[in-house]
Amino acid sequence: MLEAGETIAAISTPPGRGGIGIVRLSGAAAVAIAEQLVRLQGPLKHGRARLAEVLDPESRDENRCIDEALVTWFAAPHSYTSEDLVEIAAHGSPVVLQLLLRQALAFGARLAEPGEFTQRAFLSGRIDLTQAEAVRDLIEAQTVAQARLAASQMGGALSARVAPAKIALLELIALMEAGIDFAEDDLAVAPDTELLRRIGEVRPPLRALAATFAHGRILHDGLTMAIVGRPNAGKSSLFNALLEKDRAIVTAMPGTTRDLITERISLGGIPLELVDTAGLREATDEAERLGIVRSREALADAALVLVVIDATTVAGEDDLRLLELVRDRVVLAAINKWDLVPEVSITDWRLILERLGIPGLPTSAVNGAGILDLRATILQLATGGAAAEPGMLTSLRHRQSIANALQGLEDAEVAIATGIPHEMVLLDLYRALWGLDSLTGQTTPDDILNLIFSTFCIGK
Repeated sequence: MLEAGETIAAISTPPGRGGIGIVRLSGAAAVAIAEQLVRLQGPLKHGRARLAEVLDPESRDENRCIDEALVTWFAAPHSYTSEDLVEIAAHGSPVVLQLLLRQALAFGARLAEPGEFTQRAFLSGRIDLTQAEAVRDLIEAQTVAQARLAASQMGGALSARVAPAKIALLELIALMEAGIDFAEDDLAVAPDTELLRRIGEVRPPLRALAATFAHGRILHDGLTMAIVGRPNAGKSSLFNALLEKDRAIVTAMPGTTRDLITERISLGGIPLELVDTAGLREATDEAERLGIVRSREALADAALVLVVIDATTVAGEDDLRLLELVRDRVVLAAINKWDLVPEVSITDWRLILERLGIPGLPTSAVNGAGILDLRATILQLATGGAAAEPGMLTSLRHRQSIANALQGLEDAEVAIATGIPHEMVLLDLYRALWGLDSLTGQTTPDDILNLIFSTFCIGK
């Protein structure tokens, strides 16, 4: 993607009209090209905005301007890309921004590829790979918790958490390398017990880091929860109550919901996609049959299942069959219509759920009773009770890097314990080191880098 000496340009603000639009240039010729696009009211100075007029290249009058802009120059290496970087902030007219971009390309710039500005920041050593990925995550954040996590990663929280283990591993490798160098002099640099002790010190923090993936992935990607149950149990009413708006149609007639209805909410910072499904029963027509098929598919795909039980009815075969089907899933039961029945009815349902090992909460979608407890329990099930913490693993790539490092350490430990020569043990330790390096990008292959940065938007 990156070729030395090229100056790149792109529109860095989203498509469409707005108050401000920014054209960004980075590279050795960024300043020279920018000076041909605008008429500056004063010389450029690092980190200072300068008022300028955007020239109209299609006008016969060479002094004709089409817009006003603020131009800011960030001198190398004190810029986002560590190169000369210029940002031209004009009014957010697509016509003006496209004109600036076309002229920049005509004066020698190349159109930036997705993520190329951030890739240049990474390749120059200004940020590591986890920080680069966090830039994309911050742009794509849908909840405040996601934004906080991305900001923490951008600040180097994950790299800082890995650093002590990496330093200890480097010291161990250096110790063993020295032992091999002095082997001919019969000098024992460190006995096997010392080597095993050192490996034992490196592994716990990496295991603790690996354990953050379950919560980090959920916070990063979110979850889907299917709301299922018999017709007229109140699924759509609970769906609306969780959304805090009337999204699904609610009537007293069973089978009102015929198709899947999905909405996304933020629950304790976790993006949660709610799926309201058709009532599970023997279909009365083709439309309902198709809706029930889709409901079963949503049930199979969902990470969480909320079974809605009608507290005004006794447990039937359909209820028990559904509860048996989902009892091994991450499941919660809402004993709905709590406001319409005596406590003894709720107790009967609770005994059934307790026998199946399914947590159940009484709720009323009509008066809101139990909804706050329902939200809290859903969040507890989604996160396993874990709280967000700095430096969490949020992607499969992160988890695989740490898993590779832990496997290398485990293999080295086994090799030492079985008397394998230290030269061979070092190979396992280097494999562990490469796992940590791949996390931050020191040893990541180019094809993986290109794949990561291609998921960025153009202009970032």
